[in-house]
Amino acid sequence: MADALKAEGNRAFSAKQYDEAIKHFTAAINLDPSNHVLYSNRSASHASLNQYDEALADAQKVVELKPDWGKGYSRLGAAHHGLDQLTEAVSAFEKGLTYDPQNAALQSGLKEAKQAQSRPQRGPQGSMFGPEFMAKLHVNPQTRPLLSQPDFMAMLHDMGSNPANMSKYLADPRLQQALSVGLGINMMSGDKFKQEQGMNGAGAASSAAEAEEDDSDDEMLDLEPAEPLGPTDAANKPAPAKPAAPQKPAEPEPESEEQLERKAKLQRKEEALKAKEQGNAAYKAKNFDEAISHYDKAYELFDEDISFLTNRAAVQYEKGSYPECIADCDKAVERGRELRADYKMVAKALTRKGNALVKMDQLSDAIATYHKALTEHRNADTLKRLQDTERLQKEQTEAAYINLDVSNEEKEKGNQAFKEQKYPEAVKHYTEALARGPPKVNPEAHKLYSNRAACYTKLGAWDAGLKDADECIALKPDFAKGYVRKGHLQFFMKEHDEAMKTYEQGLSYDKDNSELREGLMRCQQAINKFMSGDATEEELAQRRTRAMADPEIQNIMTDPVMRQVLQDLQENPRTAQKHMQEPQIRMKLDKLIKSGIVRMG
Repeated sequence: MADALKAEGNRAFSAKQYDEAIKHFTAAINLDPSNHVLYSNRSASHASLNQYDEALADAQKVVELKPDWGKGYSRLGAAHHGLDQLTEAVSAFEKGLTYDPQNAALQSGLKEAKQAQSRPQRGPQGSMFGPEFMAKLHVNPQTRPLLSQPDFMAMLHDMGSNPANMSKYLADPRLQQALSVGLGINMMSGDKFKQEQGMNGAGAASSAAEAEEDDSDDEMLDLEPAEPLGPTDAANKPAPAKPAAPQKPAEPEPESEEQLERKAKLQRKEEALKAKEQGNAAYKAKNFDEAISHYDKAYELFDEDISFLTNRAAVQYEKGSYPECIADCDKAVERGRELRADYKMVAKALTRKGNALVKMDQLSDAIATYHKALTEHRNADTLKRLQDTERLQKEQTEAAYINLDVSNEEKEKGNQAFKEQKYPEAVKHYTEALARGPPKVNPEAHKLYSNRAACYTKLGAWDAGLKDADECIALKPDFAKGYVRKGHLQFFMKEHDEAMKTYEQGLSYDKDNSELREGLMRCQQAINKFMSGDATEEELAQRRTRAMADPEIQNIMTDPVMRQVLQDLQENPRTAQKHMQEPQIRMKLDKLIKSGIVRMG
């Protein structure tokens, strides 16, 4: 939602509807108050309306949110310049250049602010040549060069100190031009006057705005006004004045080298984006060599957009040229850090490098690269690739470790240690045997789990033993020894009912197994002991505590019908006898009796 409002604000700004742009940017800020770009764009909009106090407040917020962003200091310096706070403007531009030394807007703003500092003192605030007049001359490209001419500035200073001296200078075409722009006094021909006025005000604000292009990944726009922005005639409507005699219009000043360079750079950028679009089309058509040539051309024309490099890396990846893909990704990351590019673009380059490393089976390097990408920008795609690569590396490591001969040797060592009652050592050998011969390659792996479960039983590590017994049964359901191991563990854990079920299940596969029959008999004896009342109070308390942790027991105890049955057993035995005729109720009651929850006497 905030991005949509930002886009509306950008369109309004481009259409010179600055009040409308401010409304959209403000709404976007309410939704995303930590987005420094929104404050930057609103600052530019305020500056275009001569609202320099508001522009300054927004610019200060920008550098607070993003202190290492050069453009924020460009906004800050422009606002200070508009408020005639030249010392603060110089300081802002200089600080911005410490973060972005190649930023043309910061360099230009600093130069102009220092030039303004070195000019002769302006007239008093109430004179016609006050700050507003000088600001209008500064923002107009036709009159801006006049401010660097000492004789012209001396002329203004003389007239500011003594307005009666103006008559001495009225014949000077430079003064006529300055009065036309700064005061709206028509000292020139009609067409020329309109031209000069058109260069001031909203027209100047519009021409001073340039937008950063987005890449193929729909990056957000950030409007960049030329530095510094000056006041507009839209906010300072001049009073009509009686036209003077027509004068010969002044020759237009030639464009400065800086202006020419900006135009050339913008043209190169536009040509580079066209080449990129052609590369995208060739990529979709699987014309990979053609796509690479277009991306090469784009980067040669304009090397400040790393998407040209990441797109070329994508083509190299599709071609199977993985080293070339990695080289492009490394170059994109390096250049991106120099340009302070969007961290998402840097993360994309790192992820693409990781993908190429996976294809080259350099999994450790790929995992490290994915981690770097996630520190730049955490996203689901990179995280999934990391997890998949870690899983693949684990599988490869396990596969490389498999050796069935070593597995059998470790098994024999474990058996010998078990006979010698060295149970911890036996566990170590059985574990190594499983690592060397896991179930997917070792048809005897279930026996290793069974043997290790026996060790855990001897060590009293019942939970670990139960886990191994379950694994043994899962691998070999008809292996009676697995049920013996599990039943014994459950018996020692006082889970007599569960142990009985386990022994009975094992007997379904091997009905003559003596260990299973003996285990079943022990369970029946233990249960009978509780039902006959021979168990001690301590044993009963322990059994009830374990039973209450059983979800099945919990469901029975919360069943309203069973609660009524239990109450009738105490208060109305005849009614309870009727309940006992119901098979389901009888089964639940037996469960409670066996668990020690209910005692019959």
